Amino acid sequence: MYGDFRKHLAAELDGIEQAGLTKRERGIRGPQRAEIVADGAEVLNFCANNYLGLADDPRLLEAARDALDTWGYGLASVRFICGTQEQHLALERRLSEFLGTDDTILYSSCFDANGGVFETLFGPEDAIVSDALNHASIIDGIRLSKARRLRYANRDMADLEEQLKAAADARFRVVVTDGVFSMDGYIAPLREICDLADRYDALVLVDDSHAVGFIGAGGRGTPELCGVADRVDIYTGTFGKALGGASGGYVSSHREIVALLRQRSRPYLFSNTLAPSIVAGTLRALDLVEGSGDLRERLRANARLFRELMGAEGFDLLPGEHPIVPVMFGDAALTARVADEMQRHGVYVTAFSFPVVPRGQARIRVQLSAAHTDDQIRRCVAAFVAGRAAATDENTP
Repeated sequence: MYGDFRKHLAAELDGIEQAGLTKRERGIRGPQRAEIVADGAEVLNFCANNYLGLADDPRLLEAARDALDTWGYGLASVRFICGTQEQHLALERRLSEFLGTDDTILYSSCFDANGGVFETLFGPEDAIVSDALNHASIIDGIRLSKARRLRYANRDMADLEEQLKAAADARFRVVVTDGVFSMDGYIAPLREICDLADRYDALVLVDDSHAVGFIGAGGRGTPELCGVADRVDIYTGTFGKALGGASGGYVSSHREIVALLRQRSRPYLFSNTLAPSIVAGTLRALDLVEGSGDLRERLRANARLFRELMGAEGFDLLPGEHPIVPVMFGDAALTARVADEMQRHGVYVTAFSFPVVPRGQARIRVQLSAAHTDDQIRRCVAAFVAGRAAATDENTP
């Protein structure tokens, strides 16, 4: 039987290759940091979610090592059977205090959190109104629910209002949005979303994975930045980006919502919880975020410097202040050549083209980190200049 299936798979893989969409993973030697060894060469890393530079922070490593001795390697079961340790409970309490919510429930990843929240909370009588550019985990989570599904154009409040009107006959309505849209670095207009939700009696869910820890005055994310932290009903997010870069996710919300998730959310009930070392490292990351704003300020300064230098060189950047900075080239082949040339100049970036982004909007998504130095940022800009020149020359008849 596998013979025919193998031919089918080979054809699918060949089609992906011919379309230029094959995703190739580069081997990294050593920890994730601003300067890494990838495929045997030293390069500057400008495409990681390591926003605060904590992925190799000695303080997190110390906490993780201590946790191995104190709490062991893993829980070997799901929590309601025998998998809850005191530090897991402490992390849930700590995150609730940090975000200003009643309670928090931990998941193995934010993908699991988004995969487990909609099916548990919403049924056929309800309506989920989702931004068209929401993360794949939200899209998949909504698909698992039997609720009616409506989409509104990215950050388009007039379209959101129309969809809320269309859902007026639903028992419950929930507006779902990313706090930050990862391909653009755009921040969701949460104040306007909450105003519409109030007007049409809807709940609000925000996935703040690309914001928690470094956006907002206290690093509490886009709801804090937009002044609506007390108006968001459900937060989801990850520990795998700014808060140490390891793994793990959460839903933080009203007490009754979290209580129901503990009883019925399948990714929570049927998956091992976070490894003890990750819990300890995340608790230490929260200590650092709450104890000082130095890393956040360094990150903001790095993003400003990169935007200023790239603008001076005439590059087309999507506007914004987020450390996600898309550098637009439009043509997919040109974008790929620029990225390849930049790696030859010692800078590791990734080109994105259709269908990951709309056709004709190919880009290199640069992600700044608090760990980057001014010199490294200037070297990145120089690599962009050299890469653009080489890629353009190659395409000139």
